[in-house]
Amino acid sequence: MSAPLTFVARMRAKPGQEARLRAELQRLVAPTHAEAGCLSYDLHISQSDPAMFLFYETWRSQADLDAHFETPHLKALVKILPEMLEGEMELTKWTKW
Repeated sequence: MSAPLTFVARMRAKPGQEARLRAELQRLVAPTHAEAGCLSYDLHISQSDPAMFLFYETWRSQADLDAHFETPHLKALVKILPEMLEGEMELTKWTKW
């Protein structure tokens, strides 16, 4: 069995979209916690910039993360993200050393 996978998604809301993006991101937390393979799924907001959001996620495996990307709740968000995001999301994968 491989080591758990940590996934970090960092994003900035467009001006005026901060509250909407925050609400949409918060809607992901409960259903994602219920997914098989989700070890942690934590939403963060910057202390110095209320337009910056970060998800810090830990998954049992790459296959579990891949399955997360196919869930209805995430696919629904991906459709509307361009309306709320300034620029592209920064997505990185990590392994605990």
